Amino acid sequence: MSPSNITEIHRRERSAQAEKALLYGIFGLLLFGPLAFGAVEPWSIFVLEAGSVALFLFWIGKGTVLDGQIKVGWNPLFLPMGVFAALIVAQLAFRVTAYPHDTAALALQYFAYAMLCFLAGQTLLRGAQARSLALIFSVYGAALAGFALLQGISSNGKLYWMRQPRSGGWIYGPYVNHNHYAGLMEMLVPIPLIVSLTRLAPPKVRAVAAATAAVMVGTIFLSGSRGGMIAIVAELIILAASLVRQKRSLRTAIGIAVFLAIVVGLLVWIGGGELSQRIATAGPGHTELSSDIRTYINRDGLRMFLKKPVLGWGLGTFPIVYPEFRTFYTNFFVNEAHNDYLQLLVEMGLLGFATMLWFVVTLYVRAFKKIRNWPTEMSGAVTLACLLGLSGILVHSAVDFNLQIPANAALFYVLCTIAASEPFVKPARKRRAARSKPPEEVPQESLHQPATNF
Repeated sequence: MSPSNITEIHRRERSAQAEKALLYGIFGLLLFGPLAFGAVEPWSIFVLEAGSVALFLFWIGKGTVLDGQIKVGWNPLFLPMGVFAALIVAQLAFRVTAYPHDTAALALQYFAYAMLCFLAGQTLLRGAQARSLALIFSVYGAALAGFALLQGISSNGKLYWMRQPRSGGWIYGPYVNHNHYAGLMEMLVPIPLIVSLTRLAPPKVRAVAAATAAVMVGTIFLSGSRGGMIAIVAELIILAASLVRQKRSLRTAIGIAVFLAIVVGLLVWIGGGELSQRIATAGPGHTELSSDIRTYINRDGLRMFLKKPVLGWGLGTFPIVYPEFRTFYTNFFVNEAHNDYLQLLVEMGLLGFATMLWFVVTLYVRAFKKIRNWPTEMSGAVTLACLLGLSGILVHSAVDFNLQIPANAALFYVLCTIAASEPFVKPARKRRAARSKPPEEVPQESLHQPATNF
């Protein structure tokens, strides 16, 4: 073997190691956010933003030093994301925003989300990578659900039993607001749930995945988040429609029945009468806003939108501008609209709202093309899992503000990118043919030929 071939092999090995480190760095940053109370504090927001920049620079270094060129994979969501970024720049450049400081600060967060989306689109290319991430996210979701259950029966009103929240809230899991814990679980539950229904894992793994998903769903109901309950029901309805379309067998129907039985049993055992009362009532719980106050906020928000309907008041300015339009008395500081769609209208106007619709339509059109054979194809299974979680958040966003929480927003946008991406790369025919030949029939140079992408 010539020295040049040995050097090439070492270079490719280092590139593969760097790619692996980059992939796990991206998703590790996403897993960090929820553990840091949703990444809503300055220090955790800085970690999210600085981490995104560091990973992006690492990707550039990998491309220039190890790969010899920077290859960019396109995703159709990048175009509406770019237009949205241009609208934010226009707000700042033309001084449309009511408070440039907050608009610029939130723009940095969106820039971090965009970098994570871009990097995920460049690194998550193979089914083997998706399989490993599915295992990691399933274990992570199960651990969070177990922690939330333990905290629920032994809570002292502090985060991790140690830290007192700066303001009142309804603590559940690592979040001050139980609705945001539910939003996180809405995106995580479909991962083990889809694993349990595909033919891509052994029967024992599918059984464990189903039990894991059941516990995670149970904690959404036990958290007391009505928006979360509605969202997870919507996800299960979409999944049921997909199963009907696939004409799945009786065994699958029995598996789903067992899954629901575990969920109901967990709810009855732990939740009891408190859960029934929470589902039945529309009144306030803990320090949560009542339905009447939410109605007032919605009316006031529409008045704000009509005042500046084109480009809005500026990204991140809702809490600054809202007191001028508030029509009721409350002891609460209304920091968000409790409706992500209304807040988008207020802050970004019709242009920003139209860009969001463009983004969502593109997402679903792309994703539907990939989920036709999801029980047997990794790309379809991953896309369906992402699509279910995204659908849950989009339903929940009508009554809450999960997309204003950095940890949840970052995960949401990355899942959008994955759902709209190209199908996972399959081994080339020549490589499959080479593996099927006896070793002596395989040309020596073909074993060490540089990949065409470099």
